[in-house]
Amino acid sequence: MNRNPLLAASGLAAAALLALPAVASAQAAWPAKPIRMISPYPPGGGTDAVGRIVAQALGEQLGQPLVIDTRPGASGQIGTELATKAPADGHTLVLGNVAPIAILPAANPKLPYDPLRDLAPISLAATSDYILTVHPSLPVRSLKDLIALAKKRPGELSFASSGLLGGPHLAGELLNLLGGVNILHVPYKGNGPAAVAVLSGEATMLYGTGPAVVPFAKAGKMRIIATTGLKRTIPEVPAIAELLKDFQVTQWYGLLAPAGTPREIVERLAKEIARAVGDPKNQAALVKLGTEPFANSPADFRKFIEGEIGRYTRVVKAAGIKAE
Repeated sequence: MNRNPLLAASGLAAAALLALPAVASAQAAWPAKPIRMISPYPPGGGTDAVGRIVAQALGEQLGQPLVIDTRPGASGQIGTELATKAPADGHTLVLGNVAPIAILPAANPKLPYDPLRDLAPISLAATSDYILTVHPSLPVRSLKDLIALAKKRPGELSFASSGLLGGPHLAGELLNLLGGVNILHVPYKGNGPAAVAVLSGEATMLYGTGPAVVPFAKAGKMRIIATTGLKRTIPEVPAIAELLKDFQVTQWYGLLAPAGTPREIVERLAKEIARAVGDPKNQAALVKLGTEPFANSPADFRKFIEGEIGRYTRVVKAAGIKAE
């Protein structure tokens, strides 16, 4: 099942490129060994879960395993920076997402890398909204209830996040800004640890990824309130934008390589990602995580990143957020 027309478009474009002699030559020489895929977040969150599905599929397609190298910390900065310093031979990739690729560049002028200068975008793999989830002891059933309670108890409620300047952090600050509330931010080292904090009562709520919160919600250990996209992605769950106009913070996952990686390898990888996320088995696994399979071309992924950096630059400025 082809859920997205871009999957077909990118697949056709890459197929045409593979007909070129130069690309055929590079294909024969690469990959010559296992490929390292850096995952800049700890296990238990969406990045790790999506990464494992994509890595398994690409390994089978390319005939070499993709070995996941987990390097968490600083909202994805540590692992992403590591990728910028790796050899540009197609044997190191990084699983990027909104925080280290778009939000950190928008908020931190001293960031030690520029994602569009130091990395080569390959393709998106999946997108998803964050899910605003609260501890079931909190006496709220809707976003309207939550805002009303937060106004009665300014500074007493808290939201856990995957780290400073990650997508969940931006979502919480944007709710504070647009909702006129003061909910305290408590950063953790990934969506998994943030979810544990809410389960234990250390924090009141979180903006989590599907893998981090849906199993707990189904078990009655968390309560889903809303999602963070412009429109509903879960039919029975409202989008925050239905109450707070222009609210939008979404997560996405894509693969990038060190800048200078040969173009034919980047194009081949884009084709293989489209093939992987277009496979019904992989699509089902990604949808089960609460994500939407989505692939595009290297050029379109670059344009997408440019747009995301611009949008989050405006959000960071409006909310007065500063890198620490």
